[in-house]
Amino acid sequence: MKLFKKNEVTFAVVLIVIYVVGSSVMQRISAAVGTEFIAEMIFCAAMAVGLAVFIGKNGLSGYTGLKKPEVSAAKMLFYIPLLLIGGCGAFFGMGMEYGVTVSILRTVMMIFVGFIEEVIFRGFLFRGIAKRDLTRGVVISSLTFGIGHFVNLLNGSDIFGSTIQVIYAVAAGFLLVFIFLRTQSIIPCIVFHSFNNCMTAFTTADRLIDRFGENKAVLLCVGIQLAVTALYLIYVMRLPKKELHA
Repeated sequence: MKLFKKNEVTFAVVLIVIYVVGSSVMQRISAAVGTEFIAEMIFCAAMAVGLAVFIGKNGLSGYTGLKKPEVSAAKMLFYIPLLLIGGCGAFFGMGMEYGVTVSILRTVMMIFVGFIEEVIFRGFLFRGIAKRDLTRGVVISSLTFGIGHFVNLLNGSDIFGSTIQVIYAVAAGFLLVFIFLRTQSIIPCIVFHSFNNCMTAFTTADRLIDRFGENKAVLLCVGIQLAVTALYLIYVMRLPKKELHA
């Protein structure tokens, strides 16, 4: 709590480093154990619980947006655009990338990931920067959230896939931070984030791949997601502005 009170942005950066380094180390442990995602899931569960306890103990639920949205679901179009963005791949093919056990571990892990990343990037990093400059807070938190996905290169991802993921994550980052700004809540952001990440293990885009090839299929699918993201972002930005509460 001392670091948080002294410098909220530094506190957020420390959390990001712990999360990124910890996840990378745990991935290697999972590989050594022979069960994918087991170590990462345990790490993410522990970090999520730690963050929840810290937030609750220090009365930061309102500050981080862990509360009921102040805008009705109807005004937010019942968040249907978020479902379309996260579930886009399902329209082009469904399947299981992993076995049952690994799929369960990954799904549970991704639920915790959604909570952790939203609390860190929207709840702490954005809020810390926005106290001095709202525009800078929006831009830096969104870009940092997206560019941070390049860490996947260290874990074996290819440059094409990682670049596409970063572009999509930056766009999603802008949308999510404005959802937080308009609703004063990151609950919808957490739900979307977890849903989006979970769906990546169950969507195959086989119909697109068979017709266009893998890279073109990925570009087309992400293009649709970016288009819906842009349209929904414009809509959300036009909603009445709210002041961030302390």
